[in-house]
Order: sequence, then C-alpha cells, then structure tokens
Amino acid sequence: MDDVMLDDLVGYKFQKEELVENTEAFVAGRTANNVLLYGDSGTGKSASIKAILNQYYNRGLRMIEIYKHQFQDLSDIIAHIKNRNYKYIIYMDDLSFEEFEIEYKFLKAVIEGGVEVKPDNVLIYATSNRRHLIRETWNDRNDIEERGDVHTNDTMEEKLSLANRFGVTIGYYKPSREEYHEIVKKLAKKHENITLSQKELCEEANRWETRHG
Repeated sequence: MDDVMLDDLVGYKFQKEELVENTEAFVAGRTANNVLLYGDSGTGKSASIKAILNQYYNRGLRMIEIYKHQFQDLSDIIAHIKNRNYKYIIYMDDLSFEEFEIEYKFLKAVIEGGVEVKPDNVLIYATSNRRHLIRETWNDRNDIEERGDVHTNDTMEEKLSLANRFGVTIGYYKPSREEYHEIVKKLAKKHENITLSQKELCEEANRWETRHG
C-alpha cells in the first residue's frame, strides 16, 4: 500500500473531512456507513482511501481490495474476517457496471444483508467515475419508453439503486482553473528545487494540462 497520508493530498478539504468523520466513527465502534467516492479521474479518490488506511492502521484498520470478478466470493470473504479483532474496509476501485454485467447482484446482496449479513467490523468503500455506477444507454431508454419493457425497467432500477445503498456518497469534481493553480502552488512548496515564480508555475501547469487533457 502506498505511504500517502491525507495531509499529502492538496485540496478537497470537505471531501476528506467527510471521509475521516465516517472512518473515525467506524474505528471507534460507532455507527458508520459504506462509502462511494465518485467523480472525474485523477481527482484523488483512490489516494484518499489509501491515505485513510495509513491514518488509521495503528488503530486496527485493515483493507482488502477486491475486483469485480471476485464479487461472487464476497460472502465467503466476509465470513472469514467477521470474527477477527480488526476493522476491515473492503475496497473496490473504479467500480462500474456495463449493461450486460450481473456482478452487481453479489454486491447488492451483501450490502442489503442477503446470504451473509455484513458484520459490524466490515465496511465497503468504493470509487467510481460514475455517480450511479452504471452507464445508462439510449437502448435502455428506448426499451423502456417505446416498448414499455417491464423487465428492462426493473433491471435498470435495480442497477441504479445500488449506488443508493452506500450511506455516504462523496463527489470529487475536476477543480476550477483557480483551484488547479492553488493545488500546483501548494505542491511546489513541498519541493525546494522548484524555483519558478508563481506566474511561471501556473503557465507551466496550463501547458501540462493542455498536453494531458
């Protein structure tokens, strides 16, 4: 796991505070929620979760990262860790589902308390570029609106409802130009070998943004 800490992540003050508040409650044995961090790529969603682990590791927080093809094993994983003396975050990075994928059913069953009820020492933290975790296509809309396809409508609603099962949703949005410049300036202060003026720094940052999108 990277050694990144929350203080290393510039910007997104309120997002980090909300993440800390929920994780602090979890580690302290109070009521806490599953968390979905969503928004643009490269805004620090994954880094924030890794930093949270580092911040609370000495207080018994552990993390298990799983991938979509492992969702069918979620219940077994939870059964193996539910009686251990640690708090576990099950981490899912870049979570999203295409219209033909059914793995979301395994995740939804666990969150809703299906085959294996989620114990008090387990939370699910996920990141996604999609607020609702799925890509809604025009075909989906046409099936519902033109043909009145009840099955398609039910399936779509089931997929959309998954995001609502996360008690805390935190948006990480692409920063404005001014916010972007502030982030660059603060990062530059951490490196003594950078001798550019603030104006030059911002100009270089703009050029980098143009090249990398």
